[in-house]
Amino acid sequence: MLPAKNRLRASKDFALTTKTGFRATSLTLVVYLKVNANTSSAPQIGLIVNKSVGGSVVRHRVSRQLRHLALSHIPILPNGGQLVIRVLRKQPSFETELRELIEKVVGKSSVNA
Repeated sequence: MLPAKNRLRASKDFALTTKTGFRATSLTLVVYLKVNANTSSAPQIGLIVNKSVGGSVVRHRVSRQLRHLALSHIPILPNGGQLVIRVLRKQPSFETELRELIEKVVGKSSVNA
């Protein structure tokens, strides 16, 4: 479970992050990162799991799995960063793929900062 301060909840924040943030993609995931330069707040993480992934039970299982994996990546996210993880397809484990994509978008954001 993500701490309350690290949850991205507002739909406008999801929209801004997915439209203006840095993006890294793979066959099963898309990761977006938007860095707010004027804030020192904790990084926030949000998930988008579409119905194409499966039924409600499957989507919630995937969400729990990704939240647990994303928790370990909070220390490498920049302060004020908003990370959105979009799931395109279900797979048994997202661990390696998620780590690589998060490292990629963090690298892109630090180069362009």
